[in-house]
Amino acid sequence: MEDVEAEGRTVNEATEKALAQLNLSRDQVDVTVITEGRPRLLGFGGEPARVRVSPKPAPAPRPAPARPEPRVAQPQYDEADEGDVDEDGEEEEYEDEDEGEEEEIPAELRRAPVPADVQPLPINEGDMAVAVAALENLLRLMSVDADVEARPPETAGDGIGMIEAVLDISGEDLGILIGRRGATLAALQYILNLVVGKQVGHRVSYGIDVDGYRRRREEALVTLARRMADRVRGTGRSVTLEPMPPNERRIVHITLAEDPEVMTVSIGEGEARKVAITPTG
Repeated sequence: MEDVEAEGRTVNEATEKALAQLNLSRDQVDVTVITEGRPRLLGFGGEPARVRVSPKPAPAPRPAPARPEPRVAQPQYDEADEGDVDEDGEEEEYEDEDEGEEEEIPAELRRAPVPADVQPLPINEGDMAVAVAALENLLRLMSVDADVEARPPETAGDGIGMIEAVLDISGEDLGILIGRRGATLAALQYILNLVVGKQVGHRVSYGIDVDGYRRRREEALVTLARRMADRVRGTGRSVTLEPMPPNERRIVHITLAEDPEVMTVSIGEGEARKVAITPTG
């Protein structure tokens, strides 16, 4: 049976459409999130969520594995950094800024793996020059003294396969451009793409990073995702992460996509949308 791609307003809706075409249940397929989509704002912009659903091969008969005994604590993480576990086994939001204990791990191991079927988007040098100039102008209008340099996306956190180039902003005291959980940065990126798209006459997709914020956030999310997957495997209970924007949820999905013992799904709506990690067994 061949793979099926489908679109919807949300990843869940797109997945349900694909499952209906295949006439299969969720546990009989693997779901790859191609794009999380984004809602329309003020009547324009936005894009549908898109997924690829692949039927799983029929498993060979094997003895049922013994269910592991739940463990009270894991040595990989500090319980004090986590939310409380409710009666249904779901954990509340996680604040993961203090991931300093993982710094001895090489950076390449703390980044989401790039899916094998993801290809970088072609770069239009003319459009990119327009994007750099537009961002510099926006920063000038905001009275922000900073430099802008364009580069190809390299990692899943950069948005490889989804954006044409990353515009790195460097300077002093640029926290005002990031905002709480990157909200200001996401808004600036959205406005930039609207402005550049208007100037060049077609849709464009550029990412913005500020002093390596997105790269550090990616590394923290990869560490958190693997740490929580360890917890799910050990306890057999689901874990729900803090609300995240689409690009950050994508990092968690990709990080755990090849883990046979856990699965991830986005739940909730709008700004409250978050990732749940659940055992597959």
